Amino acid sequence: MLSQHLNKFLEHLRYERSLSVHTLRNYASDLDQFKEHLLKIEKREDISVHDIDRLTIREWMASLHGDHKKTSVARKLASLRTFFQFLVREGVVESNPAKLVATPKVERKLPNHLSIDDAVRFIETPDVNTDLGRRDRAIIEFLYATGIRVGELVNINLKDIDFREKLVRVTGKRKKQRIVPFGEPALHALMYYLHQTRPAFLNECPPAERDEQAVFLHRRGGRITTRSVGRMIDKYIIQCANIHNISPHSLRHSFATHLLDSGADLRDIQELLGHARLSTTQIYTQVSMEKLIEVYDRAHPKA
Repeated sequence: MLSQHLNKFLEHLRYERSLSVHTLRNYASDLDQFKEHLLKIEKREDISVHDIDRLTIREWMASLHGDHKKTSVARKLASLRTFFQFLVREGVVESNPAKLVATPKVERKLPNHLSIDDAVRFIETPDVNTDLGRRDRAIIEFLYATGIRVGELVNINLKDIDFREKLVRVTGKRKKQRIVPFGEPALHALMYYLHQTRPAFLNECPPAERDEQAVFLHRRGGRITTRSVGRMIDKYIIQCANIHNISPHSLRHSFATHLLDSGADLRDIQELLGHARLSTTQIYTQVSMEKLIEVYDRAHPKA
């Protein structure tokens, strides 16, 4: 029955594929919503996976339009495809009905990024004369210097950083590891925080609760969370005039865009960002092309 197979699938994602809590939550939410839709229509407690075909899935997709964004509908369909692909591998069903349903066309938004001047100004916003300011400066410097995701940053341990070579080992999606370099400003901010602030944060925490391995801590000595980094970024956006619509991920976008504008190879940027597919990285070429067109229109006499 559907409920039993859904539980097995989520266990597979959790224990065999080691997906993040956030991704697992999305899968569970999408598939539970699909199940509740079917049970409401069928008016019974459970349903067989063999009774689900492409028409069933298309009807659910149609019911979502209006109340959900196209990106959300596309994600839910992707969750179903992955679920049925799991059932095919397990020999439960012969084919994947979700593959026969077209994905809603989604307009791909260009990444929101900072100019180089705004990036420097934003990075320098935290007050490094305070403990929190030193930590926040180190976090923002590190995000911009490496282009790593916030979820990757908060999971970095001291053993992951080679301070001499200025390299950090990052664990990305699906536990895939990569080595990312960082520059002297990030190293300086990091060392300043590690020597002047981190020990004070650890001292505020009972020995049994301290996270001795984590690089970035909250003021009570535990590992900082992605949500806390998001709130911190929001705080400095308010303080930094004329900078809007910036998120922690915008620093990652700025990192990639500035590298590409400076002549870096797209495949090198793909490796640094940890993208599985080059097509994901190619969105930054559109950003750079827009900038090029803007410069042309402003500077060329016959534009």
